[in-house]
Amino acid sequence: MDYAATITRYQPVLQAIAYNLLRCRADAEDIVQETFLKWLSTEKEKITNTKAYLIKAVTNNCLNHLNALKRKKIQYLDCLHLPELLTKIESNFSHLDWDTSLVTAMQVIHQKLKPLERAVYLLKEVFEVDYDTLQQTLNKKKEHCRQLLSRAKKKLQQETAKIRLDTPRPSALLESFKRACQGDTDELINSLKRDIWLQPEKGS
Repeated sequence: MDYAATITRYQPVLQAIAYNLLRCRADAEDIVQETFLKWLSTEKEKITNTKAYLIKAVTNNCLNHLNALKRKKIQYLDCLHLPELLTKIESNFSHLDWDTSLVTAMQVIHQKLKPLERAVYLLKEVFEVDYDTLQQTLNKKKEHCRQLLSRAKKKLQQETAKIRLDTPRPSALLESFKRACQGDTDELINSLKRDIWLQPEKGS
């Protein structure tokens, strides 16, 4: 079997299937590549129809990827530590989906935390960035980052009734956060650093 010819022949259709399911070109390319790698290591005697096998494999891999992203979204939302607020809102608006809940949580974070606190909180608490990386990324000492994280947590634990929810949505931060949830953290880090630059912390 000419493996290179098979890959060249079926890659376009597999790429199209993956993209239609994921709506993300980079993820689709990764899934197709992983599918071909697994196919290359599979005993070819067990495959009666190569095209059908590859299409089924790439479809299943895409569905597994989407399910994994859904689980990660739930985990990230839980990490935001705003269960009381979200529970209160969802009890009145049961139709809210994950995106709406995330918008609310990000509104609270954007309103309650200063840029440096917001950067440390999101990177450390949600994406589990270590303090060494935080120090290098934000140009702040590790001990200062620990203090900022502690301060941010205390602010978010304050009475949620005082939070105004009619503030403009932090759409740029929200969109970069969503992309970071899918693995692309560069834009989120740049957005957080840009906010810090625009509103520097006093005494820092």
